[in-house]
Amino acid sequence: MGSMYTEHQKDTQKADSGITSYRLAARYLAVLCLLLAAGSLFQTIHMVQMNNTFQTWSVSQKEQVRELERKFKALNLTYSSLFVKFPELDKYCPVTNKTSQERTCRLCPEGWEFFGGKCYLYSTDRQDWKSSRCNCMSLGGHLVVIKSEEEQVYLWKKAKALSQGDSYWLGLHDTDSGAWQWVDNTSLANSVQFWGYMQERGDSGELCAILSPGDNYKMDWYTFPCKNTLKRICERRSGTLL
Repeated sequence: MGSMYTEHQKDTQKADSGITSYRLAARYLAVLCLLLAAGSLFQTIHMVQMNNTFQTWSVSQKEQVRELERKFKALNLTYSSLFVKFPELDKYCPVTNKTSQERTCRLCPEGWEFFGGKCYLYSTDRQDWKSSRCNCMSLGGHLVVIKSEEEQVYLWKKAKALSQGDSYWLGLHDTDSGAWQWVDNTSLANSVQFWGYMQERGDSGELCAILSPGDNYKMDWYTFPCKNTLKRICERRSGTLL
């Protein structure tokens, strides 16, 4: 009888132990489920926040792109209108691609040579001095005015290479008083001089200066009757678009 009671007690303890283990497992499982649920909720919240942030960023980016496109169109319109209002710009920024209307800007108009911040044009036709002066003015410049030895050397070398024995009108002429004056109204007395031969006005009438490139750049200015026809050197300021 006593042994049966003892065995019953053992069975009861085993049952209680099994129930306890099951309850612990159930609790652990419940905690795990809660953690998983919390993790899933956190991930969902994070994804929602990320999505909202991305949408906000995307909207902001689209607005910026639209604003840039608007500014680009306005700038392009302004750019195009400049060439309508100021046709002179076509000389500095000619169209180089007719399909895309792309322009290439440069310091001097086509056919002009750049040196020392100025543009020079060496003509191929011949005119008298006054007509040459008018022609240079019609191109936005004037007959060349030599301000320095460096400029003289450049003009002498270039003219010598191009001239084939030709001479060029300078923007220098004598006045009724006998004084020599540049076309910008500065006096020759206050500037550099590179005379090869200089004569006074006589029966030939008004005299003008020419550059006749020889072997010595320091002696290649000569007087010549203004009514005669020669080639000319025009000068103008260089552009500042590039």
